[in-house]
Formats: sequence, C-alpha cells, structure tokens
Amino acid sequence: MENPKLNIESAYKSSLNLAKSHYENFPVVSFLIPKDQQKHIAIIYWFARTADDIADEGNITNEERINKLDELTERVKFISEGNCQNDFDSALLNTIKTKNLSPECLINLLFAFKQDVTKKRYENFEEVLNYCKNSANPIGRLILELNNIRNEDAFYFSDKICTALQLTNFIQDIEIDYKKGRIYLPQDEMKKFNVDENIFRLKENNINLKHMLKFNISRIEDMFIEGRKLLTFLKGRLKYEIALTILGGEEILRKVKRSDYKIFNNRPILSKLDFLILLGKSIFTR
Repeated sequence: MENPKLNIESAYKSSLNLAKSHYENFPVVSFLIPKDQQKHIAIIYWFARTADDIADEGNITNEERINKLDELTERVKFISEGNCQNDFDSALLNTIKTKNLSPECLINLLFAFKQDVTKKRYENFEEVLNYCKNSANPIGRLILELNNIRNEDAFYFSDKICTALQLTNFIQDIEIDYKKGRIYLPQDEMKKFNVDENIFRLKENNINLKHMLKFNISRIEDMFIEGRKLLTFLKGRLKYEIALTILGGEEILRKVKRSDYKIFNNRPILSKLDFLILLGKSIFTR
C-alpha cells in the first residue's frame, strides 16, 4: 500500500506551488515564514482559492455555486472529524490537528464566498464590515493560531489589519469587481458623495469618486494604525511578515493617492522593487 504521508506531502507541495504562482498584495508564502509552517499556510491558501474559484469561475448558475460551497462546508466538517476524500483533505486535516486550528474559521470563509454569490450591493459600512468579518478576519486568526497565539487582544488587532487589507483590496479592485456585478462601496456613502453607478460603467474618474475614495482611504489607514498594535504580541519572523503585510496594504493606498485617486484603468499593484523596499522597512519595525 502506498504511504499516505507521501500523498499528504504531495498535496502540500501542490498547494505551495499554487500559493507562489498567484499575485497578492502580501506574500502568501515568503522566506520570512519558517519552512515548517509554509506548507500549513499553503494548504489554507489552497482551500481559500478553491472556494474562490467556485464562487467566481466557470459557467455555472448561482444555485450550482451555492450548492458546491454548501458541499465544501460539509466537507470541512467531515475533514475535521477525520473523514478525507483526497490528499488535499488529508493535508488540511493534518494541519488542523497538528496546529490545533479552529475549523470554524474555514467555515466562516465559506460563508463569505456564498455571500459573494448572492449579495452584490452593501447598504452601509456596517454591512461591509460584517462581510469582512467572514471574508478576511478568519485568515489572520488562523495565522495566529498556527503560531500558537490565542490572545483575544491579539485577535482584535489582527481583525483590524485583515479588515483594512480587505477594504484596500476593494478599492484596488473596483473595476474588476464591477465586471463581476459587485460594488463593495456602501450605497449610503455613494449617495452622500453623489457617486452614481454610471461612473463604474463608464470608468469615469470624477471628483465625486475622488472625494469618496479619499474618505474611505483615511478610514482604512486608521484601521492599519490601530492594527499595528498586533506587532507587540509577535516576535521573530512572524513579526516581520505581518509588518510587511501591513506595509504592503498601506503602499497600495499610497499609490491610489499618488494617482490622484484615478482608480479606473490604473489598478495599483506592488512591484518586486516595492516588495524589496517594504521588506527593508519591515525589518526595522518595532
């Protein structure tokens, strides 16, 4: 019989390759992460990408997407009970068990992906925050759990960082999300700043949108500032990794501001040089 451990390691390796092949505003698996942790982060990334593909990719109906996400939710429950369908399930189970992770965080992520299928507009900022609570915050908590950090204050500041990163991504991907039929900017704030949906359809970088983005970016920057308090709970490579992640989000916001908030046809991304500069800054973070 084939050694099941080899199958698990194969799944980990495939997950690592997946994580390294996708662009993100932050390094999913960088050299700052201890080698023995990289595979665990990668399998969580595989899980999130799998759910993301179900929610967005392929020519299937929304009902089929929800059904597949429901099936994945049940799969998480089965996996956490030791029932695995394939090598990836086994690798995920190994990570959950050996690192004592909360399966609820994975289930909350799936709730957010289901919401992406069914909810395309958000009435107010509170609704957006509730989405981030499931779409982003669980990832930060899982990273802390991987490092055996289970302090409620640390979770709170991690949530601030993750929500800020998600909101940053919303601004970065305004054009992409609109093509998918979604607008994450709160509807009541759009009305307040007189931002009409035609602006998205026409890709119009007008003054009203500029004022709204300026308001949103200021709010996100405040979240990053508060979230930085998480660094006092961290040490070593993890501290540098999280500092780099924060700096990456803040740099995206600076790029939007430097472009005079012209977000259409001008998606801000981090270059390799940006990462090198931010890496240097992260090492000197206190």
